[in-house]
Amino acid sequence: MGAAVRWPAGQRRTAQYPLSGGGRLLISALPNLITLARLLAVPLTVWLILQDRYGTAFWVFAAAGVSDALDGFIAKQFSARTVIGGFLDPLADKALLVSVYVTLGYRGEIETWLVILIVFRDILIIGGAILIQTITQALTMQPLFISKLNTLLQIALATLLLAKLGLGIDDDFGISRFLTFVVGGSTLLSGAGYVIIWGWRVFRIENAK
Repeated sequence: MGAAVRWPAGQRRTAQYPLSGGGRLLISALPNLITLARLLAVPLTVWLILQDRYGTAFWVFAAAGVSDALDGFIAKQFSARTVIGGFLDPLADKALLVSVYVTLGYRGEIETWLVILIVFRDILIIGGAILIQTITQALTMQPLFISKLNTLLQIALATLLLAKLGLGIDDDFGISRFLTFVVGGSTLLSGAGYVIIWGWRVFRIENAK
């Protein structure tokens, strides 16, 4: 047998030992394939919740979260970021989160007002992005800190609710109820942040004419 290959400490495999053409193509496509699988997990998760199979829904949701970190790691480690991946990744994340919240709301497992607030915020952001692109032809989507925090809080609340329903985890301290109001507040702040920033951009453009 041949001698084992040892990679030099502190060096990346891609930098010192470039992949072959086929390997590079596979690595480049892998993050998008993982993201696509996460997008396809959306209808499965919705169906599982509607069938009261919350335990399985929890594990699918958890696997989707792991896949989100995995495709980002692969894309960064092997310089495999693509334009389509830049659009597909947030689309998959948002589709999964919104679908889970809407379905849990339909099942009466989460406050209706919170579901409405989350959906309205996303519609507001999408509509605002289209409007800004139409006016300026130079839309740059740079997520705000409060928006990133809001996404993390939404994931935490959805995970906790699915764990309670599917794994029988107790919530004697009312953490889910507390998180419900925290998510609601961060959703409002996130939506308001985009409205203020984009409104200011439009105001400056109109005054510059």
